[in-house]
Amino acid sequence: MPSLSRLATRLITPAAKQVLLARERLESGVAYDPTSPSTRHDPYGVYEQLRRKDPVHRMRLMKAWVLTRYDDVDRLLRDHKHFTSEGRNYGYTSYLTMLDFDPPKHTRLRSLVSKAFTPRAVEKLEPRIHAVVHDLLDDVAGRDRFDLIDAVAFPLPVIVIAEMLGVPPEDRDRFRGWSDDIAMAVEPLLEEANIQKVRKATGALFEYFEGQIEKRRTDPQDDLLTALMAAEEEGDRLDREELLSTLMLLLVAGNETTRNLIGNGMLALLRHPDQLERLRQHPDMLDAAVGELLRFDPPVQFDGRIAREDVEVGGKTIRSGDRVISLLGAANRDPDAFAEPDRLDIGRSEKSHISFGRGIHYCLGASLAVLEGKVVFAALLERFPTIRLAEPPVRRNQMVLRGLSELWIDVA
Repeated sequence: MPSLSRLATRLITPAAKQVLLARERLESGVAYDPTSPSTRHDPYGVYEQLRRKDPVHRMRLMKAWVLTRYDDVDRLLRDHKHFTSEGRNYGYTSYLTMLDFDPPKHTRLRSLVSKAFTPRAVEKLEPRIHAVVHDLLDDVAGRDRFDLIDAVAFPLPVIVIAEMLGVPPEDRDRFRGWSDDIAMAVEPLLEEANIQKVRKATGALFEYFEGQIEKRRTDPQDDLLTALMAAEEEGDRLDREELLSTLMLLLVAGNETTRNLIGNGMLALLRHPDQLERLRQHPDMLDAAVGELLRFDPPVQFDGRIAREDVEVGGKTIRSGDRVISLLGAANRDPDAFAEPDRLDIGRSEKSHISFGRGIHYCLGASLAVLEGKVVFAALLERFPTIRLAEPPVRRNQMVLRGLSELWIDVA
């Protein structure tokens, strides 16, 4: 069966799209077009309209329900009894990760990987993360301005996850390119050219890892790849496809979440200089600040499920088999959960943000991403007495993974 995205790109002409959006607007008073450049640039105004006018919204472009309220999103992400992760994949490749499974398979896969991301394991990485961040900043020392994405936000998570997996330094540049292309696999309504990029990068990455796996068979190393090959939980192990898919997930998720946290977070601080100065004067607020930055402009905007059976949400009946999308960015701006939700407040102490998901699929690498973000923000404030936005930021043309391709800062 053709994927949702293939059907969409083949059949939805610009004229047909306008008809669908007009129908949405007539049905509910609001239409949601995540492909719109203005929405991709700043989706929060549209989120507010959806939440106010039609919080359980039928989106025609993707034939999906869209949830925007904090409580509804929280319920969806926790409720794997009524909503399944199986079948939510857009079908660009045949490979599935633990994100695409429910218990018991999800439980089994996650348990085999989770040991590398326990608080104690992540804490052991902190000295190395500090060293990497300062090395990266040393490379731009003396410059009046530099692109924070290229200098730090992009290379840092790639270096960290590559070192965890035992990837040689000379192969990191290839990792960066593969990660960028494979990350598009989470995007709905993807054009054919980008689908081919996803497939090509996935094939190249798997071929690379198969070579590394063969090397570990004869020469095991003290790295995550060797540990995953040997991982056992009640006598179980990852088979070849599970191992390759898990390695792909670790690379892409480990890179994307941290990169977007650093880029989106620093941009938010630069646009709210009072909060930047507040953090500079009160570095003990760093933990709360990173949580607020994640709430304010989360790295991941969508998370999807499929209804297992007919279920009522917000007074509307979602039918068995319907796709349901939780808008994490909208939930994080719900005024019923957060006072003045459009205001950045690094001292905020209300409900926790929902940016890392909820329930059994809560982001496995959340603590690592937070640690990397904290180290970067602390280092920037320590090194540079002044930090200003040097040029308008450049957004990546994606709707699910929200991030920047360029963020030029002036530190002179």
